[in-house]
Amino acid sequence: MTVEAFRALHHGRAADDPLVLPGPWDAAAARVFADAGFPALATPSAGVAASLGYEDGHTPADEMFAAVTRIARSVSVPVSADVEGGYGLPPKELVARVLDTGAVGCNLEDSDPVTGVLKDPRPHADWMAEVRAAAGGALFINARMDTFLRGVADPDEAIGRIRLYEEAGADCVYPLGVPPEHLPLLRAETALPINASPIPGGPALAELGRLGATRITFGPQLQQEAMRKVRGIADRLLG
Repeated sequence: MTVEAFRALHHGRAADDPLVLPGPWDAAAARVFADAGFPALATPSAGVAASLGYEDGHTPADEMFAAVTRIARSVSVPVSADVEGGYGLPPKELVARVLDTGAVGCNLEDSDPVTGVLKDPRPHADWMAEVRAAAGGALFINARMDTFLRGVADPDEAIGRIRLYEEAGADCVYPLGVPPEHLPLLRAETALPINASPIPGGPALAELGRLGATRITFGPQLQQEAMRKVRGIADRLLG
């Protein structure tokens, strides 16, 4: 499936039918999700990091790109790659390396995964615009904004970043950690698709869609759930 087809999956959806993109952490998980019938996948950087033996935010770029390559080539559905903050690569090189993996999209986040410090949104938007210029239409850019994640509860801060990233050419915005009750407010402020992640005890996926989410991703949740099942197997074997 082409990037145009992947982009089209985000539009024209019923409110209670958000695009659900499971997050494979390796090729085996990717094949399971694709064989189950999901139309596309979105790798989680934290889940991939865990599968490679790293803490979140500490995966070397070469290893992350290699992991995404293995995932993308193992399935026939499109894959979007979480490439964190871009690993300090110049926009043209970052775009080339993402496309070389076979991925058709990427997440770009606006805080440092190690320090947790939010980036100044205007320079970050300028950098994102350079990524868009380098990619043209060949890459679906999901702009992750981390204000809620980093403890900034005021939705106006997220809205300001959404507007800047929309102007920079983002295809989708991802206010990670947004309280579900703020989704309608964000939905009213942008025509772009909005990515949301479920929270334990929170609204079901269809309800997140009705509140304003266009697509659903899971970060490392699915990898962590799978590892809990593996731990259960280990305990049973030891018992």
